Amino acid sequence: MKKAQLKIQQTAFMLLAVTLFFVLVGMFVFGFKFSDLKESSSLLEEKNAVLLASKLADSPEFSCGNSFNYGEAVCIDADKVMMLKQHIQNYDSFWGISNIEIRKIYPKTSGNKLCNLGNYPDCNTIRLISENVVGTDASTFVALCSKQGNGEEYYDKCELAKLMISYEKTW
Repeated sequence: MKKAQLKIQQTAFMLLAVTLFFVLVGMFVFGFKFSDLKESSSLLEEKNAVLLASKLADSPEFSCGNSFNYGEAVCIDADKVMMLKQHIQNYDSFWGISNIEIRKIYPKTSGNKLCNLGNYPDCNTIRLISENVVGTDASTFVALCSKQGNGEEYYDKCELAKLMISYEKTW
């Protein structure tokens, strides 16, 4: 009777050891498989931000359309954006991003003048949404165009600008 009990105990311990071994191997495989999940998430978020920056530049709220005859280039209508800035609270969660900024690059201007209705067009940075968050940044180069003139004659003025957006980190 003692030999049979000993054999049953050995079998039970062996089954327990084999089960524990497979559990440890499974945890190792899952740990190895999901170790790059955070990095993949960050990379996917960054790609999404770059695509959204391009899509945002072509959206009706920003795009020049046919008003500047600028062809197929990515063109942002600065006058539209300044009017959108006055009603941006209606768009807070529309795009799902935390920062939208358009900064003129060329021709170069001295200092960093934030645009408002009082100093427009003599400024170089239009900030639509601005929240202090840590996130994924993306940017794209665009033509920033506006209608300018002296009251009698108007002309199209286009400058090189950078459209910058940020996503809030979700992890």
